[in-house]
Amino acid sequence: MTVTSPEFVAGLAADAEAAGITGLVAAAVISRDGRVLLVRRNPDDYMGGLWEIPSGTVEAGETILDALHRETAEETGLTVDQVDCYIGHFDYRNSRGGTTRQFNFAVTVEKTEPVVLTEHDAHQWALPSELPEISDAVRNLIAP
Repeated sequence: MTVTSPEFVAGLAADAEAAGITGLVAAAVISRDGRVLLVRRNPDDYMGGLWEIPSGTVEAGETILDALHRETAEETGLTVDQVDCYIGHFDYRNSRGGTTRQFNFAVTVEKTEPVVLTEHDAHQWALPSELPEISDAVRNLIAP
């Protein structure tokens, strides 16, 4: 079963629901020349100043992959060309006190430039061995 099959994606959502997860987020790991695209949360946001991979909420009526494509475009201006693989999930406490599950996918984008930010104040292409201030969960996803 491929990571883009409706059955696989529905299974991810069903597992989260069965675990009592209240929010779903789709995230893109975008690489270029051995570096990973990171975006920094605005200082006045929840977890402000933290670097992260592009990600966003799965809206009602949307699949995880729909959200992956939409959020990547909204947050970076980049278009997902291909979903390469599912690289796992992690759970975290959200701003409303519930638990969010972030589903992470390695993707290929049509072009890696320009990066156009709408919800973050900075971006960088970081080497996995030289990461800025990011969560341990994201570090574990992308660092060797």
